[in-house]
Amino acid sequence: QLQLVESGGGSVQPGGSLRLSCAVSGLTLDLVGIGWFRQAPGKEREGVSCISASGSSTNYADSVKGRFTTSRDNAKNTVYLQMDSPQSEDTAVYYCAAQMSGRCMLAEYEFRYWGQGTQVTVSS
Repeated sequence: QLQLVESGGGSVQPGGSLRLSCAVSGLTLDLVGIGWFRQAPGKEREGVSCISASGSSTNYADSVKGRFTTSRDNAKNTVYLQMDSPQSEDTAVYYCAAQMSGRCMLAEYEFRYWGQGTQVTVSS
């Protein structure tokens, strides 16, 4: 019943910015943690960031710390991933997913529901 839909992907130049959105329906958003994952061609899916149900806890992969920021607006049922200073290695399909206990954990097995993904391409 829980549904997640990503949007905001596209092409961006290195040093630019992009904001991804994850719209959640079918459940009150403040009950679940939300994670962002990505998968580049020829590589396994990896965790990017997560945010707890309350928004009080966040976690980031070392590769994106200081450049990416995740936040949530429970009133709008939406979680965001702000991508600043993207680099070519950030090119991937980005997915959001829900963790039903409300925790912020960058482990794929923790997440039960997944969106279909949105493509981000970083190129000059």
